[in-house]
Amino acid sequence: MSSGSDPVSAPDPATAPDPVSADAPGPSSPDAAQANLALALCSVGFLLTFWAWALMGPLGATYKEELGLTSFQQSLVVALPVVVGSLGRIPVGALTDRLGGRTMFPLIAALTIIPTLFVGFVNNSLVVLLIGGFFLGIGGTSFAVGVPTVNSWFPPHRRGTAIGIFGAGMGGTAVAAFTTLRIRDAFGEQAPFVLVAVLLAVYAVVARMLLQNSPAWTPAQGNWVVKAASTLIKPVTLKLSWLYAMGFGGFVAFSVYLPTYLHNFYELDIEDAALRTAIFVVIAVASRPLGGALADRFAGGWVLVISYVVTGLMAAAASERMPLIGLDGSFYPVGTAVFLVMAASLGVASGAVFALVAELVEPSSVGSVTGIVGAVGGLGGFVPPLLLGYFWTQDSNYRTGLLLLFALSVITAALTWLWFLRTARSESADTERTPA
Repeated sequence: MSSGSDPVSAPDPATAPDPVSADAPGPSSPDAAQANLALALCSVGFLLTFWAWALMGPLGATYKEELGLTSFQQSLVVALPVVVGSLGRIPVGALTDRLGGRTMFPLIAALTIIPTLFVGFVNNSLVVLLIGGFFLGIGGTSFAVGVPTVNSWFPPHRRGTAIGIFGAGMGGTAVAAFTTLRIRDAFGEQAPFVLVAVLLAVYAVVARMLLQNSPAWTPAQGNWVVKAASTLIKPVTLKLSWLYAMGFGGFVAFSVYLPTYLHNFYELDIEDAALRTAIFVVIAVASRPLGGALADRFAGGWVLVISYVVTGLMAAAASERMPLIGLDGSFYPVGTAVFLVMAASLGVASGAVFALVAELVEPSSVGSVTGIVGAVGGLGGFVPPLLLGYFWTQDSNYRTGLLLLFALSVITAALTWLWFLRTARSESADTERTPA
């Protein structure tokens, strides 16, 4: 696979794979069965913590009605866990490089239990919801644990696919969208939160017993704050962060705000909006491993360029408010297809970005880079709900926000070509002109 090199940063321990340690099997090469077990445990942990992380999204409209929130306040409630979970990935990723996934994954799962129960049982004011949502963000940091853990268990030519499979754990947001309202209606207001808390507790125990660090993994040395800061300023980190902010950030934004968007814009009831959001999320989740696999086989840069162009075109089409397929039997395939194709393109982009991380970053620094890239990606999901809520408050229309997404998607496609494809083509031409 060749997706180009970073034209700014020279190879160094934080941005380029060690040709020996990254590629050579070596005497301590991970066993395939152990690697698959680690991938399964990380994927389940990611799904459960993301389920907890997304619990407040389907209840946004309920909070608005019960507490008399404005559209902006409602957006803030459902978006706050996103920003906290995103920023928290920076220290969590660096700590994973140092302590390993065997310690960090059970710890993050256990710490997520407290705010999950808090939000479920104490939700009688905006301030309380914001406090609970802040700490619920801990669940969103698990991504920065799973990527370096999975990365260390697999050889370079399989890392994109493996990380893509792990990334499908973001389907926890789909589980939240599918089940939260139904469980609440069937078993009581606190039931969804109690169920998730119990599952997190069980997972924390099982992961501590069965999850192992790869024999190829070695603890990072030095101060994690210094390492995170030095990683942050590297050009390759900044470029990958921008790409992930558009791919994963777009997915997060729609997964948390689409119920509100459909309820306000299309006047769907809360349950119908939640169901459609869950379908959107499922398609995005299913497409993420595809993005990793495509980036393993083809140039990851081209996978991203196509994904962002498609996302932009779908955003522009959505701004025209095309009618959707109705539960009453009305059939409008084009309007529905716009959102589903957008979901697929965002999922593919999310998977392809971390195939590039696995290719361009030395294994011992994957956690630090993942923390920063994941943080920016999550923050990319924090901004759109606030903007969409603002535009709706101003003129009861989402068109401006969707057109902004179109513009940013096209710009990101152009930047991807510039950073990872044009340089590769130039280097290839230079090599061909060099006499043997």
